[in-house]
Amino acid sequence: MTATADGFRPGARRGLDACASPRGIFGVLALDHRQNLRRELRPDDPEAVKDSEMVEFKRAVVRALAPVATGTLLDPEVGAAQCIADGSLPGGAGLIVAIEATGYDGPSTARISRVLDGWSVEKAKRMGASAAKLLVYYHPDAPNAADQEALVARVAAECRAVDLALFVEPLSFSLVEGEKLAGDARRRVVIETARRLTAIGGDILKAEFPYDPSVADRGRWREACAELDGASAVPWVLLSGGVDEATFHAQVEIACLHGASGVVAGRSVWAEAATLAAEPRAAFLATTARDRLRRLVDLVEDVGRPWHARATELASAATPDEGWYREYGS
Repeated sequence: MTATADGFRPGARRGLDACASPRGIFGVLALDHRQNLRRELRPDDPEAVKDSEMVEFKRAVVRALAPVATGTLLDPEVGAAQCIADGSLPGGAGLIVAIEATGYDGPSTARISRVLDGWSVEKAKRMGASAAKLLVYYHPDAPNAADQEALVARVAAECRAVDLALFVEPLSFSLVEGEKLAGDARRRVVIETARRLTAIGGDILKAEFPYDPSVADRGRWREACAELDGASAVPWVLLSGGVDEATFHAQVEIACLHGASGVVAGRSVWAEAATLAAEPRAAFLATTARDRLRRLVDLVEDVGRPWHARATELASAATPDEGWYREYGS
């Protein structure tokens, strides 16, 4: 159900504006990591990492970097509420909250995503989230692709029901056990995934770069990003993919020059801080990490396409008629 009969969704529109720059560009800090963060904090013994350690780390990163970012992506378990509670997250900052449980169920060739037990879109809205984010493992040819599509449709419908914007983050995988998607096979999957999932629901696509690091041909990058832009029915942003800083900046620039509306950056900005003691960690975050994020934010602001420049229902909604509030939410 839409927020109003004509599709006017002021909550979703305001939520995306809160997470973007005044020009409509996303330079979002990603810190919704859970199990992956355990491995970053203590690579030799991730299971020994306590929740309190993750909370302490997230608060430190958010305090240092949220003022530079246009918005911040956090998880509901050890991130969002904790950073609100102690004031680490500025009151005026855009907040995107993850909906999914970390990891996946099932085999690696048919990965199953699910909503975190005890969590919901409605709860994210209630806590003050500007937007929700759903990570979904997806391959268009996987035997469970239809089930993953149904999950996207369900969460998108729940977001529409409470007028909350939704970022959809598909992560690709190989259908061959033990292999990684690479080259043109990855490009095909990333682009077909964008085509299928954005037709189902969501307001912003959080996309992988179409090529893996083994492909360095900038011409192929440009062609793939243009194809991805044409495939997506909604504005899209690029996620960081574990490449070095120079490569990532080049990927971001090409993506934005071919239609992307910004970037969501995580470990590429703050990873080294995870293994540092408190004092050097704070120094690293206040200098190196902040400078990295600032360069990304400045880059996407210069060359990104404003999210509301794409003709979507959310961006193109007409000014509401007199008395619109009577039907709002019904």
